Amino acid sequence: MEDKLHNFFNEHEFDVHEPRSGHLDRFEKRLQGVQPKKKLSWKWMSVAASVILLIGFGLGNMTNKEVGLPSISPKMAEVQTYFINTIDKEIREIEQNRTLQTEDLIEQALDDLEELEDNYKLFVQELEKNGQQRKIINAMINNYQQRLEILQKTLEQIELIKNPQNINDEIYI
Repeated sequence: MEDKLHNFFNEHEFDVHEPRSGHLDRFEKRLQGVQPKKKLSWKWMSVAASVILLIGFGLGNMTNKEVGLPSISPKMAEVQTYFINTIDKEIREIEQNRTLQTEDLIEQALDDLEELEDNYKLFVQELEKNGQQRKIINAMINNYQQRLEILQKTLEQIELIKNPQNINDEIYI
């Protein structure tokens, strides 16, 4: 072990010499040439922080206004929650059954859902403009029902693809 350590120090050159004369003076001159950074005053920073907080609270209050079925009544909020939870559950179930055979079917269903989502956004805009009209509210609920129908039909078709023998059994019954 001692030989390896000795060989290591012999093979490598280490700088063990003292710096040239005047090294400290040259270093101090370089330090004097560097301009110190200006410190920001606490007053300026506190004003900026206050303005940012006020803007943040203002934007937060504006975005917290919920438009859509929940803005109509607590019952409508429950209806929307039911539909959203059911749709999410159905989508998760469909995604679990994704295979090469079901890929196109699932993608078509998701495209249809995306189109219905875009339509729903238009209904929300109409609700904002025209107020709580029964026609718009019914269209929004119908939109959710259409989404569920698409998902349920897709699940049925996936089941038929997964179990083709069930088709033959149903025909002969």
